[in-house]
Amino acid sequence: MSYVTLFLAGKPFPEADPRVLEISYATLSAAGRTLNQTLLSGNKDSLTIAEVFATLEKLAEVKGAGSKEKRMVLLSSLFARTTPLETDYLSRMLLGEMRIGVVEGVLLDAIAEASGVSRQLVRRAHMLHGDIGDVARIALTEGAVALEKVGLRLFVPVKPMLAEMAESIAQVLAEHKEGSAFEYKFDGARIQIHKKQDRVRIFSRRLTDVTDSIPEMVDYSKTKVKSSEFLIEGEVVALGEGGKPVPFQDLMRRFRRVHGIEDMVEKIPLRLYLFDALQSGGRTLIDLPYTERWKVLSSIVPEESLAPRIVTREAQVAENFMQSALREGHEGLMAKSLTSDYSPGARGKKWFKIKPADRLDVVIVAADWGSGRRVGWLSNYHLAVRDDETGEYLVVGKTFKGLTDAEFDMITKRLQELKTRESRWTVHVKPEIVVEVAHNEIQKSPRYKSGFALRFARIGKFRDDKTPEEADTIQRLRNLYEKQFENKGRLLKGIP
Repeated sequence: MSYVTLFLAGKPFPEADPRVLEISYATLSAAGRTLNQTLLSGNKDSLTIAEVFATLEKLAEVKGAGSKEKRMVLLSSLFARTTPLETDYLSRMLLGEMRIGVVEGVLLDAIAEASGVSRQLVRRAHMLHGDIGDVARIALTEGAVALEKVGLRLFVPVKPMLAEMAESIAQVLAEHKEGSAFEYKFDGARIQIHKKQDRVRIFSRRLTDVTDSIPEMVDYSKTKVKSSEFLIEGEVVALGEGGKPVPFQDLMRRFRRVHGIEDMVEKIPLRLYLFDALQSGGRTLIDLPYTERWKVLSSIVPEESLAPRIVTREAQVAENFMQSALREGHEGLMAKSLTSDYSPGARGKKWFKIKPADRLDVVIVAADWGSGRRVGWLSNYHLAVRDDETGEYLVVGKTFKGLTDAEFDMITKRLQELKTRESRWTVHVKPEIVVEVAHNEIQKSPRYKSGFALRFARIGKFRDDKTPEEADTIQRLRNLYEKQFENKGRLLKGIP
């Protein structure tokens, strides 16, 4: 049952499991070609879910020299026993793109329905446990009583609580009638620190163990926090020349590093800002209101480690605080309801993020067919700017955010009329539709020919009043990228 549920979710392993397969579409295609060259026909032995999982475990263990060939052998042996239909769905699962409309929320509701356990209890257990397969097993074999015992566990990463985007400070104050705390929003990497006695593990926003990449945070946890057992959450920011924060993309060099870590500690120093406590002294805190959790946090960590914060109901005071954050090179503000509990993995109006958004006029040059509730619509749009010198349209990102269902329907029809060619999931179109896109940052990106990517792009409106030739250019994008550094630091020269 655990394996089946994981596979339906398109996950070979639980989210908190550090193992990865490192399998690409090219690897799967090569395995398929090898198989076609060596197998003609014949009966296939039946393949069980347990056998598939056992092979995935072997794939995850493949490392070092000759790893590509070893993966090919394992994949070929697996696909040699699958029917064409099984091959299709197994390939989707390996790539994490099931595209069958069974998203995580639907699976959780199905588990609740099948087990007779309330949806709220199933969802809470999943938030705290992080393994949807094991949650299904517990619900279906042990029931509600066992699910109620599922709680926060040290050294098992917790899905972070998420925030909705607010259009303005006024919107936040209207929603949080009980009052709001405003904290700096950083352009950093969110981490959760787990400690018990001398053992420390640190996990990223995506639940990956990053302990070895940031040894100074391990030292901090052992020497600066006045508790022998805790789970606290914060954000690390990389500092450049003059002590100013550098862009997120540069910070990621620390997290991807597996060699020369000690050298990088000196070259890219990190600053930790803490903002929540989920457990302290063996006591779980997530059901307490924000104000109580903040009191616990401020009682166990140095004041200089706390995220800059104010509590106010005055819009102008909050606006001034936001301008201070921006001047210091940060992204904006987080606004948190004073009475909010900590809901792992949930996004809602208990927390808001407030950031000034830059806008660009870009052209849609292709779109992917949607899945889940967007099935039947072209709903993931490839966004491009124009090269003023060559007239070529250069992709700078993709997004499906910002549109209503009616707009999805309308744009699907328009794009199909502009189709020039179509691959498996992607429709390429004549560059004609211009949209205004909000984004939070421009990053360097080797993924696109343009060399840039828009971070958190979302469509604001259609610009039918503009021709594709009037869209923003790659030349302007380069200028905007450089302008970002007016309030940010840069890495010291010579840092790889």
